[in-house]
Amino acid sequence: MSDYGLRGQRALVTGGASGIGRGIVEALAAHGVDVVLTYLSSDAGARETVAVAQSHGVKAYALQADLTDEAAVNHVVSETQRLLGGIDILVANAGGILGRIGTLDLTREIWDNAFALNVTSTFLCCKAVIPGMMTQGSGNIVLMSSQAAFDGGGVGSAYYAATKGAILTYSRGLAKELAPHHIRVNCVAPGLIDTRFHDINTPPDMRAAVRGRIPLGREGTPTDVAGAVIYLTSELGAYLTGETIIINGGQTMY
Repeated sequence: MSDYGLRGQRALVTGGASGIGRGIVEALAAHGVDVVLTYLSSDAGARETVAVAQSHGVKAYALQADLTDEAAVNHVVSETQRLLGGIDILVANAGGILGRIGTLDLTREIWDNAFALNVTSTFLCCKAVIPGMMTQGSGNIVLMSSQAAFDGGGVGSAYYAATKGAILTYSRGLAKELAPHHIRVNCVAPGLIDTRFHDINTPPDMRAAVRGRIPLGREGTPTDVAGAVIYLTSELGAYLTGETIIINGGQTMY
């Protein structure tokens, strides 16, 4: 398997202990990338993911951190730089939904917490890695948006969709800002991906209805998302910045 110019690069993947994040960590490792993943509470999952990554002969480590805390983010980045010698790739994947809640039932606290979890954490991670990337004169940043950024999300997730829309727009502004420094910034926007996220947050009838509208006839997998990340961060995507790849089996074609 070709490594597409990725072998020997160094990556930080946030929220890398399970689901989409784990798929990305394992794909990067399979292409020869040394990797540090962060996790909040999935200690067992983090250890398992690190073991799989190391089986590809690369360096792999896990760091526990609350990425809404700026001091914690700065520690993660400095520790990653120490462990790997630098950071070539940031995949800002950490985030989530705080339940399906309609606007009239949504509190200011939940709104603020959702933006902290998804948007503020992304900003803090980008801000922390950019100086090192500028110094080395290169870098790749991939942010995690969602199909919800385009269609507003399912019932009870408008606030979540708003956070993912913010990430999408931020990626484009950041791409313009960092292009002169040879740092590319792109975004991936998954649709229905078969992960614990939907096991917990999407009712079975809603999930089945969404799956029935997917032209390719199946839910996506973390490997499907990871493939797009490999493309964006490798030499294959060398002329792409400010782009968003929607990974949803063609669901939004109609």
